[in-house]
Amino acid sequence: MKMTRRSFLKLSAATGATAAAMGSCLYINPDPALAESTSPEEVKYTHCVQCNHGPRCGMKCIVKDGKVVRIEKRENYPNVNICAKGVSAVQEMYDPQRLLHPMKRTNPKGEPGQWEQITWEEALATIAEKLNGIKEKYGAEKVLFSTGDPKEPRSAVQRLAFTFGSPNMGTESSTCYKATELSQKLIYGPEWFTAKSFATGTNPVAGKTRCCIIWGNNPAWSGPAGWNGLLNNKAGGGKFIVVDPRKTPTAECIADVHLQIRPGTDGALALCFGNAIIESGNYDKEFVEKWCHGFEEYKEYVKAFTLEKTAEICQIPMDKLQAAVKLLTEGTGPVVHKSAAAFPHHTNGVNNYRAISLLLPLTGGVDVPGGVSIADEPLCFDEWQMTFDFARSSDLLPKLDHLRVDRPYFPVWADTDQQGSVQLNRLPEYVETGAIRAAVMFGQNSMMWPQTKQYQEAFKKMEFCVAADFYNNKWTHDYVDMILPAAMSFERSCPITVFGRRIFLREPIVKPQGEARPDYRIACDIGVALGFKDEFWGGGEESEINCIRESLRTLNSPTPITYEELKAAGKDGITIPMKGEKQTKKYELGLLRPDGQPGFTTPTGKVEFVSETLKKYGFDGLPVWNEPVQSPVATPDVAADYPLILNTGSRVPMFTHSKQRHVPWLRALMPDPIVRIYPSDAEARGIAQGDWVYVSTQLGEIKARADVTRMVKPGCMDMFHGWSQANVNELVSRDFDPISGFPPYKEGLCQIRKAEA
Repeated sequence: MKMTRRSFLKLSAATGATAAAMGSCLYINPDPALAESTSPEEVKYTHCVQCNHGPRCGMKCIVKDGKVVRIEKRENYPNVNICAKGVSAVQEMYDPQRLLHPMKRTNPKGEPGQWEQITWEEALATIAEKLNGIKEKYGAEKVLFSTGDPKEPRSAVQRLAFTFGSPNMGTESSTCYKATELSQKLIYGPEWFTAKSFATGTNPVAGKTRCCIIWGNNPAWSGPAGWNGLLNNKAGGGKFIVVDPRKTPTAECIADVHLQIRPGTDGALALCFGNAIIESGNYDKEFVEKWCHGFEEYKEYVKAFTLEKTAEICQIPMDKLQAAVKLLTEGTGPVVHKSAAAFPHHTNGVNNYRAISLLLPLTGGVDVPGGVSIADEPLCFDEWQMTFDFARSSDLLPKLDHLRVDRPYFPVWADTDQQGSVQLNRLPEYVETGAIRAAVMFGQNSMMWPQTKQYQEAFKKMEFCVAADFYNNKWTHDYVDMILPAAMSFERSCPITVFGRRIFLREPIVKPQGEARPDYRIACDIGVALGFKDEFWGGGEESEINCIRESLRTLNSPTPITYEELKAAGKDGITIPMKGEKQTKKYELGLLRPDGQPGFTTPTGKVEFVSETLKKYGFDGLPVWNEPVQSPVATPDVAADYPLILNTGSRVPMFTHSKQRHVPWLRALMPDPIVRIYPSDAEARGIAQGDWVYVSTQLGEIKARADVTRMVKPGCMDMFHGWSQANVNELVSRDFDPISGFPPYKEGLCQIRKAEA
């Protein structure tokens, strides 16, 4: 089946931009020369990374004359769904605008970039001269190392940073996943495998889970890899509450009750649910009494969140709230939730998320069937599928931790981070005070931050800033000194692909375009240039293989695995057996603590409804709810001029963050930035479908097209981020959650008016 632009658009519209129903052939390269070529075809296997979550969906690729000519479904692989973004990855790889050579700036930073092509040798020599000069004069910690998208090079960049002597390695998770993980560390302790298990919730288990709350998440669009599991659970009788101010495909498909909440009030709703469950008596009294700390204080605090008060705070109809409470207080088994990785985008984000997460231990769902399962005999793969020893967060980070640049600003974040991921949201302050003087960036995007211009100025003020990327993106690279061409997914090996205990080697299926190099090789080559030849195995073309060898060497596998064995396993991968049997309630068996004692790694050894870590740093230990810093209730004077609630950062099926807008097939699905507005709100402003409008806050104004839709809640707006010509993050304040440092992307106030013709 030939995939033309028309058939792509038609199928995408019919299936929510998914290509899963397309049969075996998902893509045909339109290059006439390839179609006419009589060269033999090769079958190669790889993985899609377009959703920004690391290798997940499998691809069987047909290669001819060194180019991908077809994509087909991959057999015997944990996930074979390929969405529109995956299909279009080949268009992205062959984009004529790709960055193909190292380039150095020839005009002042901050001006539209003028670039001169240089060799890799010159680039590496310059990087070494600049960074070693700053290290000698000011200290290695003055150099920031960071990654954005793709996330895959994080382990290599950590190794580079820590080996150089800087603990200041940060990631885009400063505005995404890390606050959900932090919330769990405050409940269960800093042990990473446990926190990771709980971070974003879990899917329900038919017949064992009482109810699942899909909270601020739309997996129909943002998590296609797990969507079928939710649909199957619904078909098997599973009960679902969806909490979202939008009417999403997820809400329409699986919700028994949909609560269209006022943005920023999620914590109040979660505390109401906790109160209702306790009052009903249908909570796990035995678990709470034996394994929970601070429950009595929590029990007393949540009494204030009655149905009547919560319905008023959250702007939820009473009958809807009562229906949700009925689902939560009846039946057996745990109450679980499934939330977005970036859920805590509120000024009270961590406490809101703690309040949600505590519903699980309240109903006895810790490491039992139907609740959240903690990994059995977890392999020591780090967050991005290499190992902690490879990244050197085990041996070097503890020696450097006192030099973290974020510790004075966000001590709870710094204190609970054992992997090495500094909070980047105060970057302008770090640069202004001289704490950071240079940066090495992989896929970094200035638009990820609120008040983007302040971060662009920070890059501009640095003594030296180099960025590796796929494209020359002016919103970031107009402010750096040098850009390096990075290889794309089809052109690289690292990292290892991990599904539980089954691992795969991802080999490059085509050569990198131009002079592009894989991120892991770039990190190794920089490391060698900085003087660490042995630590980076001499760099060069074997860098990725050497990185994989080191990761496998340091993996705590019962049976050691070599690179050659993983390569020989081919498309089927290797399943690593456990030494023992699967266990439940590992906290009873002493399997969660390094000292082998029963319990958790919190200060009290228990699940903490009252966090002793927060109290240590002067915060209230309870998951207190606070009104957003800016809202119709907190700032009615601001609401008089900006009456709509600002809700940004949701996902759409065809783009991931700011990626893929240059891909013709995907851009055709949404050619312009749009802002969603409820029909009555649009009518009051004289706005019709498709009109150009201005969206404004006290901080600025952007222009977008109006999508008049009942998908949003009246009095709210919804806008996707990542449009360089309409960067909604410029409208968001830098009022960070004091615990996590997260920006308030999902609260605030704005106004929308029709643009003049």
